[in-house]
Amino acid sequence: MATLTHDAPARSRLRTGLIFAALSASSFGLSGALARGLIDAGWSPAAVVIVRVLLGAAVLLPFALRQLRGDWDLLRRNASLLAGYGLLAVAGAQLAYFNAVAHMDVGVALLIEYTAPIAVIGWLWLRHRQRPGRATVLGALIGIAGLLLVLDLRSGAATSWIGIAWALGAMVGAAAYFILSGRTGDGIPGTVLATSGLIVGGLSILLAGLVGIFPLHATANAVAFEGFTTWWWIPLLALGVITAALAYVTGIAATRALGSRLASFAALTEVLAAILFAWALLGQTPHPIQLLGGVLILTGVVVVRLGEPAESAVQAPATPEGI
Repeated sequence: MATLTHDAPARSRLRTGLIFAALSASSFGLSGALARGLIDAGWSPAAVVIVRVLLGAAVLLPFALRQLRGDWDLLRRNASLLAGYGLLAVAGAQLAYFNAVAHMDVGVALLIEYTAPIAVIGWLWLRHRQRPGRATVLGALIGIAGLLLVLDLRSGAATSWIGIAWALGAMVGAAAYFILSGRTGDGIPGTVLATSGLIVGGLSILLAGLVGIFPLHATANAVAFEGFTTWWWIPLLALGVITAALAYVTGIAATRALGSRLASFAALTEVLAAILFAWALLGQTPHPIQLLGGVLILTGVVVVRLGEPAESAVQAPATPEGI
């Protein structure tokens, strides 16, 4: 009975963590289709990202202040974590990805970025001596194979060494997102981490645009999606509230419940979610081979879960207070 009593909270945290992970992946996956509509309407990619990130920060700010309870010293003690999260996990990942797609095929750049789970495994192995088991390695291979099918890469896709370097930078940013999100020993609530990171990241991207790294321009043109047209502010609002505020908070909660390694593999379902949203909003119909790839991704997540050590699979309770 003691074992069953001990296992019940662990199973509950695992279930809650997977729900948060699915919600985060779906929210992040929506961003591509919404952003594409705005870009087609005349917005620059950097402008879309800045509004998305800073609006998400504005939505989360009241909740973060409530959790902070006036303990400003907590921010000072965790200044390096907040700066690293904002610069690497938010600004760095997005800036590197935009530079990558400027030099190479979008699918190839996305594939390189989503090798982040492999980087997470390597980091945990080298830094924390968490050596991956055979099931984890097998799950990684299955997940990457699924990504290859989901992305449906065609032979002869344009690549460049500069583009590959930027895509690897995006991969580092994505890996940093999972590693830093999983840090629970710093005493900083997840919402405070997300809000601070979005503010730092958004201001960093704005500065990059002001110095000319990315063009900054926006329009008030109507935004066209598959079968309907809407005002420009509606997709922007959805980008800020759903794909930034909701996505980052639930992503941090998922990582703290599942651990950096499992959460990074569960997030691979974002690629499948992005394809489904592109199909619904942009009319980009997924191919049967992409659906097969989605099945492989989910299979890889399950295999990684089976290979997770019991003590590291769940790192912290995913309660509302910890979000």
